[in-house]
Amino acid sequence: MKKNVLIVGAGAVAHVAAHKCAQNNDILGDICIASRTQSKCDAIIESVYRKNNVKDKTKKIYSQKINALDTPATVKLIQETNSQIVINLAQSYVNMSLLESCIKAKVAYIDTAIHEEPNKVCENPPWYANYEWKRKARCKENNVTAILGAGFDPGVVNAYCAYAVKHHFDSIDTIDIMDVNAGSHGKYFATNFDPEINFREFKKVWAWIDRKWVMEKIHTIKQEYDFPVVGRQTVYLNGHDELHSLSKNIDANSIRFWMGFSDHYINVFTVLTKLGLTSEKPIKTAEGIEVVPLKVLKAVLPDPGSLAPNYTGKTCIGNLIKGKKDGKEKEIFIYNICDHADCFKEVESQAISYTAGVPATAAAILVSKGIWDAKTMVNVEELNPDPFLELLDPMGLATEIQEAQVPAATKA
Repeated sequence: MKKNVLIVGAGAVAHVAAHKCAQNNDILGDICIASRTQSKCDAIIESVYRKNNVKDKTKKIYSQKINALDTPATVKLIQETNSQIVINLAQSYVNMSLLESCIKAKVAYIDTAIHEEPNKVCENPPWYANYEWKRKARCKENNVTAILGAGFDPGVVNAYCAYAVKHHFDSIDTIDIMDVNAGSHGKYFATNFDPEINFREFKKVWAWIDRKWVMEKIHTIKQEYDFPVVGRQTVYLNGHDELHSLSKNIDANSIRFWMGFSDHYINVFTVLTKLGLTSEKPIKTAEGIEVVPLKVLKAVLPDPGSLAPNYTGKTCIGNLIKGKKDGKEKEIFIYNICDHADCFKEVESQAISYTAGVPATAAAILVSKGIWDAKTMVNVEELNPDPFLELLDPMGLATEIQEAQVPAATKA
C-alpha cells in the first residue's frame, strides 16, 4: 500500500480534500498540506480538527510552505514528508512542474484540472496532447501512476462514461455532460471556483461533434433540460477538459459539455468581458504599474471558499448518454445531486468544491490500495469505474441513474 499524502494547494477544493483524507487517514497515513501561503494550510487544518474529521488520531496532519514551480524544492519536500501520493489542487499553472517532481521522486500524482500556461488560453485540441500526454512514456518508464482530471468534471463524469460503456451500451451515439448549480450564495456576483481559471475557460468553445472538433462562440448555444431534483435549467454549450480525453478514449459520435448559468450571470460576465476585465493579457495603468485585468478581477470577487456558510440549494452534474443496447435505442442520465448546506455541515465547504475534492481523495484511496495504481499516466475513463463509483457513495457523492423509455420506431 502507498501511504502518506501531500496535498499541494490551499484553496476551496484542497480544503475539502484535506477533510476527506483525514476521514480516511487510517488508509492514507500522514497528511501534509503545502502551499505558498502556509497560514492558509493551517486554517484548513484547524477546520479539520474543529469538525472532528480525523479518523486515526495517531497520524500527523501538518503544513509546509512550498512553491510548486520549484521542482528541486518540491522533490525535497516529497522525500522529507515521505509522501507516496501527491494530490495537486493548486492553480493549474503548476501542473507540469508538480508532475515533473513526482516523476523524479517516483511517487503517484493526481490532479483535477488540465495544465494551463499563463499566456495561453484554450489551445488547440485535444488539450491533454499539448502537455500531459507528452510525459506519459516517462511515467510508464518510472512506474509512476499519474491520474489526470480526478475531480468531478473532469473525473466522475469520465467514470460515468466508462461505466456506461461497461454496463449499459453496445454502442454510443451522443454524450452530453451537464453541470448545473441550482443554489444561491447571496452575493451580487461570484464564481464557484477560482475566477481566474473559470473565466479562462470562456474564451472558446471546443466540442467533439460528429467525430471532429468544432469551435463555437461562448454562451451562444443553449438548451433547457429537466434535471432530477433541481428541475428545469438552462445550460450553455461550453468547452471543458474532459472532452479532450473522452474524444480519444470513448467511442462516441459526439461528446459535448453544457453548464448552467442564470441570465444575471451571463449579463455580468458579458459586461466584464466587454470592458476587458476578463483578459489574461498584461496592461499598464496610468501610474506605469503592469497588471493583468483577470487577476485584478479575481482579487475583487469573493473567494469561492467564503461562499460556503450562506450557500443554499443543490447541484446536479450528470451525463445524458444515448446509444444502443441489444439492437435497441437506449438513453440514460447518470448523475449526482449534492446539497450545499450538507457540505458545509460536514466539512465547512460549498457543494462545488465538495464535488471536486471528494473524488480526488477517493482516487488517492484507490491508488493506496493498489486498485488504481496504474504505474503509468491515465485519464479516469481508462480505469475501472466500478470501485470508484462504489467508494464515492459512502464518501458523500452517490450515483443515480435514470433510464428513459425510448419509444419503438414505427412505420410511417
